[in-house]
Amino acid sequence: MASMASFGTRSMSQPPGIKICCCRILTCINFGFVLSRGGLLKLMELGLAMLCEGLLIRYGVPYADSIGQALTSLLATTGHCFTTTGILLICYCFSDRSYGLIRQSLFETLFNAIASCMYFSSASYMGFACVVWLHPQFLVRPGFWAYPAMTAAYYMGYAAGLLHAIDAFLAFRHFRGVR
Repeated sequence: MASMASFGTRSMSQPPGIKICCCRILTCINFGFVLSRGGLLKLMELGLAMLCEGLLIRYGVPYADSIGQALTSLLATTGHCFTTTGILLICYCFSDRSYGLIRQSLFETLFNAIASCMYFSSASYMGFACVVWLHPQFLVRPGFWAYPAMTAAYYMGYAAGLLHAIDAFLAFRHFRGVR
């Protein structure tokens, strides 16, 4: 049983990849990172961005005139953060060295801090748009699903902002040498 101190790191004695019968496959993928605290955090960030983006495109774009720039703001935030987080996750999954080099640089700290601020500001803007423009339409138009969908999207935006803030804090600790 691994202790919490070793949570998130793959021991050197653990061989990479998946063992099937007498051989190992997918040895180039660092599954130890995917199951670590940082890997699970990145997966949750990607999942929230994907769900939020899906809601925005499916239910928000048809009502872009009613929602206004709040839709564009949250769409841009989720799209940019999804792309950068996805690239980082791919790099970390295929290279232990990339994780050590990128994570200890200032890039990861700044990216996550800026992503957190962007999510909080765009989610707040979307929340304002929901209350001011979408909620009145929801009360008078049956089957108006844009309001509940955009409400869920901005709640997920706040959750993603919180995850990026936690990731920024952990990246800053890694940057300062605290592991």
